[in-house]
Amino acid sequence: MFGTLLRVAWTNFRRDRVALSLTFVLPVIFFSIFAGVFGNQRGSATRRIPVAVVDQDASEYSKALVAALEAEGALRVRTTRESEGRGGPLDRAGAEALVRDGDFPVAVVLPKGLGETRKFWGDTGTAAPRVQLLADVSDPIAPQVVQGLLQKVSFTAAPETMATAGLAMFEKYSGPLTSEQRASVDQWVSSMRRNRAAGSSGSNAAPAFGLPIDLVNVMQPGSGDTATISFYAAGIGVMFLLFSCAGAGGTLLEEEESGTLGRLISSRAGMSGVLAGKWLFIAMMGMLQLAVMFTWGALVFGLPLLPHIPGFLVMSAFTAAAAAAFGLVLATLSRTRAQLSGLSTIVILTMSALGGSMFPRFLMSETMQKFGLVTFNAWALDGYLKVFWRDSPLLDLWPQVLVLIGLTVAFLAAARMFARRWETV
Repeated sequence: MFGTLLRVAWTNFRRDRVALSLTFVLPVIFFSIFAGVFGNQRGSATRRIPVAVVDQDASEYSKALVAALEAEGALRVRTTRESEGRGGPLDRAGAEALVRDGDFPVAVVLPKGLGETRKFWGDTGTAAPRVQLLADVSDPIAPQVVQGLLQKVSFTAAPETMATAGLAMFEKYSGPLTSEQRASVDQWVSSMRRNRAAGSSGSNAAPAFGLPIDLVNVMQPGSGDTATISFYAAGIGVMFLLFSCAGAGGTLLEEEESGTLGRLISSRAGMSGVLAGKWLFIAMMGMLQLAVMFTWGALVFGLPLLPHIPGFLVMSAFTAAAAAAFGLVLATLSRTRAQLSGLSTIVILTMSALGGSMFPRFLMSETMQKFGLVTFNAWALDGYLKVFWRDSPLLDLWPQVLVLIGLTVAFLAAARMFARRWETV
């Protein structure tokens, strides 16, 4: 008897594709995403951090620092105004603009006089110019990584420069070297340069005290938590917006079962009118849902909503419109409420993980970040972060708005195509 029950249960389970996917496919997808993000932090799959470098010093030492940073596999260095080496050298204003616009999470400014004071500063009485790290603190990892690598290359990039400076200090207090001593020093310095050019690790470098570095937040002053709050408000809000839109789209299935849908289709509205009415209602409810989420964030967690009302309204309107259309696609694809529930769970959770609703996309590798752009969530979140963190003007939202409009049109067209099955009944 138990064998028969098990066989019947297995047959029913095998025929339920949604249950199969929830049991075997979704866990594997989530495992792969999280393993790809957090399991390869030390491997080659880890993203390369883009960093802008401004060399105001242009000394032998600063040039060696720039070359050493360019040789670091964890970094993607840009030193010119335009990408791929085009344009003139990057200046501080240009580097700060790149960070403010979100193109780079961090920029390094090597100040004038860095090479001259790169010696035993405590003995010379000369205050060392401080290297500045212009950072977007919404990415807390990139500035720390760049700062650590910058300190590393300061020890290994140009040991001969530090040695020469140290010998100059020695001569200042102990008298000049003899010609034989000077020849030996010159020979050693030349050897160090040849080793560095040949790819020496610099393990025999002369000791140094490290670079004095100031971390400068170039984003909104005094609002270090704004990025985190705005990220989670947008991420959680968009993810649950998708779930609520899918659930609201499921009223089509209930109306089909009750026979109401058939009467609506046969009226003057037709199938297109029914879908348009559903889409408009769901979009309005979605916008209200986002308003409640962000209002709660403003009242309880200090999210600066009032100064960003125009940008918020623009992003919420187009985000809700696209989410409502997506909910109709899922509803017209499904045959029953249970099937819609399972399908929406699989699709929305996968999109949310890849698109950045669950954890920031800057933690992902470059490949995964680009792959995440195929999801609805990534574009919506990028738009909200532009509004609340970067203080971008409305015109700067055009890429996100354009994509969301395209998705809305594509989803509505797909929903209309899938809904044809109800017209043939």
